[in-house]
Amino acid sequence: MRTDPAPAQQTERHHQLKYNLSHVDRGGKRLPQWQIEVTGGGRLWYLVDEEAQKVYLVYAGVGHPKATD
Repeated sequence: MRTDPAPAQQTERHHQLKYNLSHVDRGGKRLPQWQIEVTGGGRLWYLVDEEAQKVYLVYAGVGHPKATD
C-alpha cells in the first residue's frame, strides 16, 4: 500500500473495488477506492490521491465488510 497503492497488475487480494464502491468523493476530488484482503475476511479499504501522493485509509476490519454483500 505504501510503495504501490494502485498497482497496474491487480490481484484477487489487492484490487480496486467495483461498481458504486469504486470511487469516493473526498475533499472535492473523486478518488479511486482500493482493497487489500489481509486474511480470509480481513480487509483494508483505502483511497488513492495520486496528485497529492497520499493514501487515505477508510476501513480496516477483521470481518468481511457488509457493503460488498
